[in-house]
Amino acid sequence: MESFGSASMWGELRRVLVRRPLEADADAWQAYGWRTAPDVTGAQAEHEAFCMLLEETGAEVVVSEHDPGNPDAIYTYDPTLVGPDGAVLLRPGKEGRRREPEATVATLADAGVPVAGRIDAPATVEGGDTVWLDETTLLVGIGYRTGTAALDALAAAFPGVETIAFDLPHWQGAGEVMHLMSLISPLDRDLALVYPPLAPTRLMWLLAERGVEVVEVPDEEFGSMGANVLALGPRRALALEGNDETRRRMERRGVDVVTYRGDEISRKGDGGPTCLTRPLLRD
Repeated sequence: MESFGSASMWGELRRVLVRRPLEADADAWQAYGWRTAPDVTGAQAEHEAFCMLLEETGAEVVVSEHDPGNPDAIYTYDPTLVGPDGAVLLRPGKEGRRREPEATVATLADAGVPVAGRIDAPATVEGGDTVWLDETTLLVGIGYRTGTAALDALAAAFPGVETIAFDLPHWQGAGEVMHLMSLISPLDRDLALVYPPLAPTRLMWLLAERGVEVVEVPDEEFGSMGANVLALGPRRALALEGNDETRRRMERRGVDVVTYRGDEISRKGDGGPTCLTRPLLRD
């Protein structure tokens, strides 16, 4: 089996990188803007159950313990972006996460995933602001974590890929993260979960032009990360438990949804199932 290749958000998930919560992380929760201190034992139990769900779907789970002392490091989607040639090390806009891309290199190497490129200063890019719409189209959110210099940097890192930028809303400001993936989660080539009230108009136009139908997240479930779900394969999704109306809406569109408990690993740090995973290989 190939070890990497993931220019897709909805293909069958075959390999995925996660980072285990560590005891050393808990003391830094305030510095990293978590809502409250995580319970380490509870977080580790939730994370283990989360990994078991991924394995039950047929994915190989690659577990890392990089960058101890950084609670955000469990959100492995942000420091790298994997494409057909390997991993591109990003440069997070959040300064406390700047060590993470290089810290993942050893784990990636052990997993057989080469480093295909690096994003250098002054550009800032976080994975949560990148969405593969298809194999040749990369959507990029421009906001407080990913700046305008990201566009040229990503175009150079992924030659032949069309990068399309969207301005993100101010929302709660720089102190509370608003990623592009806070607003959209692809579920299949022609289906995506979206929160339209905050979605850029040009994004909604693009989805319509590309024939991508929209499952709308209700207002009351946006704040609880209803729009953040991980596609396990076409019309198969892993979602944070508690967003019941969003789940029902996906199921009515033919999506098979499984849920996980994330009181410690998701709700306290504002990171859903996409944030907790870096897909390394999709079919």
